[in-house]
Parts: sequence; structure tokens; C-alpha cells
Amino acid sequence: MVTPEDGGVKAGDQPGIPAILPVLPSGETIVYPFMVFPIAIAAADERRAKLIDEAAAGDKMIGLVGVARPNDQPSFEDLYGVGTAAAVIRMLKLPDGTIQALLQGRARIRFLESAQTEPYLKARVEELPEEIEEGVEVRALMKNVQTLFEKMLSLASNATEELIPALSGIQEPGTLADFIAANAGLSAAERQDLLETLPVNERFRKLTKLLNRELEILELGNKIQSQVKDEMTKAQRDYYLREQLKAIQKELGETDERTIALNEMREKIKQADLPPEAAKEAERELGRLASMSPASAEYSVAKTYLDWVIALPWHRSTVDNLDIDQAEAVLNEDHYDLEKVKDRILDYLAVRKLKENMRGPILCFVGPPGVGKTSLGQSIARSLGRKFIRMSLGGVRDEAEIRGHRRTYVGALPGRIIQAIRRAESNNPVFMLDEVDKLGADFRGDPSAALLEVLDPEQNFAFVDHYLDVPFDLSNVMFITTANLLDPIPPALRDRMEVLALPGYTEDEKLHIARRYLVPRQIAENGLDPERIQFEDAALATLIRHYTREAGVRNLEREIGTVCRKVARGFARGSQTQMMVIRAEDLHDYLGPQRFHHELAEENDEVGVATGLAVTAVGGDILFVEATLIPGHGALMLTGQLGGVMQESARAGVTYARSRAQLLGVPEDWYEKLDIHIHIPAGAIPKDGPSAGVTMATALISTMTGRPVSKDVAMTGEITLRGRVLPVGGIKEKVLAAHRAGVKTVILPADNEKDLEEVPPQVREELRLVFARNVDDVLHMALKEKRGAEPSVHVGPESSLAEQTSEVAVVADSEKG
Repeated sequence: MVTPEDGGVKAGDQPGIPAILPVLPSGETIVYPFMVFPIAIAAADERRAKLIDEAAAGDKMIGLVGVARPNDQPSFEDLYGVGTAAAVIRMLKLPDGTIQALLQGRARIRFLESAQTEPYLKARVEELPEEIEEGVEVRALMKNVQTLFEKMLSLASNATEELIPALSGIQEPGTLADFIAANAGLSAAERQDLLETLPVNERFRKLTKLLNRELEILELGNKIQSQVKDEMTKAQRDYYLREQLKAIQKELGETDERTIALNEMREKIKQADLPPEAAKEAERELGRLASMSPASAEYSVAKTYLDWVIALPWHRSTVDNLDIDQAEAVLNEDHYDLEKVKDRILDYLAVRKLKENMRGPILCFVGPPGVGKTSLGQSIARSLGRKFIRMSLGGVRDEAEIRGHRRTYVGALPGRIIQAIRRAESNNPVFMLDEVDKLGADFRGDPSAALLEVLDPEQNFAFVDHYLDVPFDLSNVMFITTANLLDPIPPALRDRMEVLALPGYTEDEKLHIARRYLVPRQIAENGLDPERIQFEDAALATLIRHYTREAGVRNLEREIGTVCRKVARGFARGSQTQMMVIRAEDLHDYLGPQRFHHELAEENDEVGVATGLAVTAVGGDILFVEATLIPGHGALMLTGQLGGVMQESARAGVTYARSRAQLLGVPEDWYEKLDIHIHIPAGAIPKDGPSAGVTMATALISTMTGRPVSKDVAMTGEITLRGRVLPVGGIKEKVLAAHRAGVKTVILPADNEKDLEEVPPQVREELRLVFARNVDDVLHMALKEKRGAEPSVHVGPESSLAEQTSEVAVVADSEKG
């Protein structure tokens, strides 16, 4: 309780206020003039103790002021601008050093500026006189405020009985207003506002409004109190307190944080413009949320769900760049060649320009590593003006990674498709699903089966994630998948995608890519510039031919980066100051000896060794098939980790060779005394497929007849028991591999002639391409005469292969070295 000092100085009797006063911060306590304020100062608080001690020994006047910004050691800037000049009317020092003092307010003062900070704060002040308008109005205001305060005291359970007698003894309007303000339980900010209000009438009006509010709170509290039982369990008590708080806030027109959050959530749902089904589910979940306690475990689950639903871009999309010429320029700027893929994107743009509601295409880029599949997706997004999302599927085994978990699981979240769409903040991004051929499957489900809906234009307009449990439209998304091989992709999933093959690059294409893209990028990444380093074309060609062997350009870029780093070291040390021109002969100093040699493994024509062509995960490659005969009883041995299909091809080749024994000049019972061993080197690498059939038959017949196989000839094709050569796949990759390996003549199935359109013209010009319809055509081109024998076209004593077979189709008439 704060009361005027009965024997103290009355208004108008106080001496003048000094111009400079020591300042004592009073925290959240606001002291009014003529009010008594007890204070206790611990001995450890040296600043305040010294202030009171010196004030009591001097003119006994100090300045009391509330703290606007709470601080352990408040500065002048942390204090309110208006306070109270107070006198030290009594002081007592206890044995433990504690000082107890009694202060009485004298007058309102304004703090003008700081006059001293050490050992305690002093400030320059000016007195603020009250503004009193004598008359009937002030008396009426006094009467009204006094009545309200007395009524409030009668309702308050913690009010003291001494306040009412003290109230009746105050006659001065300003003193009465200050007394009631100090004892009405107002907040510090409200009490400070009343202290700063100099007109007494205005002070009464503000006080009337505040007292009416406090009186309503007390009346409502008593009303609620009368409606509940005296004895309650803890849960009932908590519920009562919440209801009481709600009722109070409702009467005040205020709401609690939870209600505010629910209202904000409701407003966000309206602004999100959700589809009808999603909006219905969101409203249902919001209703559940409103009925839950924030302490409930389900509360956070429901709130997280609503956050996901609101954050998804249901109708937000980026505007497509439909300028076909500009898009083509962007694609050409980022990638060399790849014309089929670029044409497909430009076709999509053209149709999109004519038809606005076109669904996004679903493309599958298939090719060996390093040919630019992933970077091409980024380039497509840039050309279309869309957001780009990349999601790696390598090693994904859980179906929930695609579809999400149901909300019944703890910590459930949407699948990675929906998560990526949310991060993109657009419903039409370019979405790249990388390494789709490396998906796994286990007891948790098959992710490739979950992708069937995602990648099906007839279904993905209503994709249902298990977590959301409402349809989301993915039809505007441009899905692009990448793979190294098509075979591991399930047929149903493969059927839903438009496959675009990205084969390996030729040496000439790699040279262009290195010159236009790889060298500038590595120069920049290694802190150099074109004025410090330059690569000659001969050096790049040597890098491509002798330091890398790949279908793509990834290792080529690494080797270029290695050279750049070694040059950068010279500039960093100061040993190199002029431009470095990298020549072919300099590469040994930077990269060591050459790693690959493109001449064939056999320098001479060998009996029983034929060169075949194959397609691997890194593009095309050549392989050598070795065949030999050893004493035995007609057994067939196959080594080199051959798969089932390749073993069957070997058996077909043996059967064909046995059936042609007489024409080949070999005794018909030769196999009864000999075993056949066919081996393909690189035994640690699994091999399979039918395309090595003609190669194995050629190697075997070479061994049977003793005629060597030309080292400049490579071949591919499936063989039948009748000796027909059937078409195979991967013609472009195989021809490019033969070209890289230095082969001069390539034998292909006649039915594969149409596939040569994909082979670069330069490669076709440098190779002799021969098309065979049966094995005899292959043997005529691949086998040479026995060493030391006279040249002859006869294969056996009775007939020649030229007489027994059809003419060999030759595309190029002359070999080009």
C-alpha cells in the first residue's frame, strides 16, 4: 500500500527542487508526488548505497524514475523521461550493512540530460507543475473515480482495509488521482502514463477508463468463480483457468495466442486457394485442431499437416519462355551436339505455344556416364524459364520415399516428390529423376512401382501422396529421368517414358566440347584466366586419345583440371609469369606417361583371335575372342564370365562350324578327338548378349582351318544354326568404339545398315563398313590365307567361300588410314 505521509510536507510547502539531482532507478515501481516509498539497499550495491548516503547527508533530495528498458545497470537512455523528485525522510543502517530508507515524493520532474555517470548517475532536471482547473467538473471526476475505486476494493479479495480511510482524507484532486493510480494494480506503463499526464482533469479521465476495465475484470472473475465447484481435480482446475482466461479475453475483445494462431491458419487456408477436395480436408483438420489441447501429441501432427497443405503450390507456376529461338540459343550455348534432345524440347515449346493446357512430357535420357544427361536437364529448365529440381534415385529401396508415410506413423512426412515440389514453390518445374535404372526393391516395397503413377500422364494429374491423402496435380511438371542402361528399368515403367538415347561422343566432338566448355570452366575454377594458360588442339587431342577412354567427357575434364592446377601452382609460387601454352609434348610432365594406346592388342594377324564389338555401361568397346583346340573328346569350354545368352551363341557357332566342316576342309570327325576352348579376356567383367556370335564363330573357324583373322577387322552380329547373321543393337556405340580403337574395317549385319544414319559422317568416311547376311560373308572378309601358303580364295579342297556365299555388301571401297 502506498499512502501520503501524514506528517509530511503538503502540496505547496516543499522547498525548491535543485537543478541537478542524483538519479535512483526504481525499476517497474512508479512513485508519485507525496507518496511514501520504502527502499532497502544491500551492502553489495555500492552505487545505490553511496547515492542514498550522500543524499541523506546533503540536501536529502533525489530523483526517482522508472526503467523503460530493463537492465542490470540502466543508463540514462534506459530511463523514462519523467519521474518524481523525492526526499529522504528517514534512513537506517543495519549491522550487516543493509540500508533501509523511507522516501517521499515531492514533485513531478523532467529529466533533461545526464550530468554524471560515476560513481552514480546524476541528471539535470526541471520541475513540472500540475495543471488544475478548479470547478464543478473536477469535483465530479474526483467523486466518480473515488466511487469506482471503492467498488473495486470491495470486490478485490486482496485489498487492505487501510486504503478506504486513507482515501477519504485526501482533498487535493491531483494527490487523490495519484493515490488511486498507485494502488489500483495498473501496469507500469499505465502508471507512467498517468505520471506524465500534467492536467489533472485529463488524468482523472484516463483513470476512469482504466478503473472501469479493472472493475469489469473483477466482476467477471467473481461471476465465473461462483459457477464452479470448490473442489476440483487438477485437470478440472486447468480447464477452469483456461475458460476463465477465455471469458476475460472475450470481454476485453482480446484473444489468446492459440486462437490467434488458429485464425491465422484459417486465413492462410483461404489465401492458398486450395482445390475443393484439399480445402475440405484442411477445414476438417483445422476443426480437429481447434478442439485439441496444445499439449496433445495429435496437436503438432495436425498442425504440421496443415502447414504442408498450405505451403504447396497448388496453383502457383512460373511463366514459360515460349520464345523458340531464344530457347534454342540457350540449349546450344550449354551443350554441343545432342540434336535429337534439343529438337524434342523445341517441339514441346512449339506445341506449348499453340496449346496452353498441354501436359508436360516425360523423357528418359539414356547414355553412358559423362555425356551430359544431368546438366542437360538444368539447361532445359533454363531455356524454359522454369525451376529445376533434381532427385537422385540411386539406391532408393523404400516405396515411401516416393509416396510418403501415412500420418499414423510418428514423424511422418510427404514423399520426396511432394517435398521437392514444395521447395520449388512452383507446380510446373523441370523435375529430374536421376539414375532411374539403379532403383532397388526390398520388403519395404518397390519404388519403381510407385513411380508408375508419377510418370503416367493419364494418372499423375491426381497423384495421391500417402501423407497428404488428397490429389495433387503433377501433369504440369516436366519429368526427365536419366539412366545408363535401359535393361534394369522395369518394362511397365519404361513404357511410360519417351526414351532419348545420348550415345558416346566421337573424338572430334570431344575436342569441340573441351575447347568450348571444359577448358574455360576449368581455367575459371582454378583461379586462372585465358591470358595465363592456353591449350593447343593437338594437346587436347592427345588428352582425349591417350589419357582417357570413355564415352563421355567427365575424365577428360578431370585431366584438364589437373593440368590447370599444376600451372596455377607455378603462378602462385612466382616461378611462372608468362602465358603457358600447353602442347602435346608437355602432357607427360603434367600427367605422366600415356595411359591408353589405341593400336590393337595383337600387332599381327593371329589364328584363333577375332575382334568383336560390345556395348557397356560407359559406351561402346572392343573385345577379343580367343579360340583354341586341344586333345579331347568334343567338349566345349567357355571362360571369361560369359552369361547364358553368350554361352548359347557360342554353342550355335560351334554347331555351325561342325556343319560346315567339309566345306572348310576339316575332317568331319575332327571334334571327336579335340576339345574346344573359347575364352574372352577380362575375366573379372561379366559379359552377355548375342552380338558376339559371329566373332566366336570366326575365331573358332580360324582355329579349325589355321587361317589368321585380320587384325584390322572388327565385327558384331547374332548367329543362327544356318549361319545367318541377325541384326543387333548399339550400332552407333560399337562403330564409335571401333573407330577409337583404330580398326579399319567393321563387319555389321546387313539389316543394321539403316542404323548408320546415327553415326557421324566423319566416322563413316574413315571406316570401311561391310554388311553381311551370313557367316560366309564374314569369313570371306575376316580370314586371311594360311601363313606361307599361296593366295587362294578356296576354303576347302572342293569349293571356295566366294562360290558358296552371297556377295559381300561393301559401303566403302577403299580403306582410309
